[in-house]
Amino acid sequence: MSEFLGPQTKLAELHVHLGSSVDPAVMWGIANAQGIKLPTKDYWKFVELITVNPSKVKSFKDYLKMFRWTESIQSSPLAVERSVYETIAGAYRKNNITLLELRFNPMKRNRGGEQDLDHIMMAAIRGLDRASLEYPVKAGIIICLDRTFNLRLNEILLEKALRYMNRGIVGIDIAGSTNRSFKYSQYRSIYRRARKEGLGLTVHAGEDEGHQSVRQVIEQLDPDRIGHGVRACEDRDTLELVRKRAITLEVCPSSNLQTKVVKGVGQMKQIFMAFKESRVKYTINTDGPEMLMTNLRNEVDFLLRNGILTVGDVLQANKNAFKASFLRN
Repeated sequence: MSEFLGPQTKLAELHVHLGSSVDPAVMWGIANAQGIKLPTKDYWKFVELITVNPSKVKSFKDYLKMFRWTESIQSSPLAVERSVYETIAGAYRKNNITLLELRFNPMKRNRGGEQDLDHIMMAAIRGLDRASLEYPVKAGIIICLDRTFNLRLNEILLEKALRYMNRGIVGIDIAGSTNRSFKYSQYRSIYRRARKEGLGLTVHAGEDEGHQSVRQVIEQLDPDRIGHGVRACEDRDTLELVRKRAITLEVCPSSNLQTKVVKGVGQMKQIFMAFKESRVKYTINTDGPEMLMTNLRNEVDFLLRNGILTVGDVLQANKNAFKASFLRN
C-alpha cells in the first residue's frame, strides 16, 4: 500500500489499457491454455517480453510494439473475459480502486476478423459483470478507435460501443501510433453522434504529438477528457483552452517517463506546476500497471516523494477522477 495514503482511501483510475494491465502470470496461463506459440518456453523471458525494460524501450514507438504479444494473447472471447475480470479485481485488491475505467480496441482482439466482434464485446462485459459482482467496484469500458484504422473500421467500433452502451460501455477514445494520413477533423461526426447518444468522449493527445494535437482535438472533437495531454504545457494558450473548456487531463506519470515523452523528474515537476498555475484539472493514472511494473499508489508515492505534488494535490486529483468519470450513478 501507499507510503503516503492510507489503505482506506478509495481511489479512481480513468486511463488503463487492457493490453498492459494483466499480470504476466495470468497472461502466461491464458496463452498456454489457448495453445498460442510463444517465442520462449522460459516464463521469466516471457515476463521480459511484456514488461518495460529501459534498455529495450527507448522511445514511444518501442513501447507500442510491446502490445503485439499482449493483444495477440488476448484475442479470443475467453481471453478477453478473463483479462477484464483480472484487471478490475486486481485493481481493487492491490490499490482499493473502487472506480475503474478500462479501455481496449476489440478489433485488435479478433484476429483480423476470425473472431466475431460481438463475442469479444460480450466477453468483456461478462468479465466486467463478474468483477463487479465479486468486489465493490464500479467499472466501465471505453472502446478505443485507432489512428491507423480507416474511417469505416472506426465507424464500426462506434456502432459496437453504442450497441453495448447500456451493458457497461461508457465511452470512446482515439489511440494508436501516429499516422500522417489521420485527421481529427474526419472524426467530428463520430464524436458528435457519440455525445448525442450519451457516451463519454476522450482522446489521446499531447503525448507523442505536440501541443498542437491538444488544440486540434479540442477544436475538432470537443472531448470531455484528454488522455495524457502533458505536452499542452508547451503552449500557454493551449493550457488556457483546456481550462476554459473544463477538460480533464488523464495524466500517466511513469508511462510518460518510461516512453521518453517526459525527460525526467524535473520536467515532470514543471508540467504539474504549469497545470496548477493554469488551473487545469488533471487525474493520476497508470496507463498500464503490469507492463509498466507500477500501480496507482506507486504513482502517487512517486509524485509525493519527489515533491512534484502535495498530498492535497493528490487528493484533489482523485476527486477530479471520480467527478470526471463516464460512469453514471
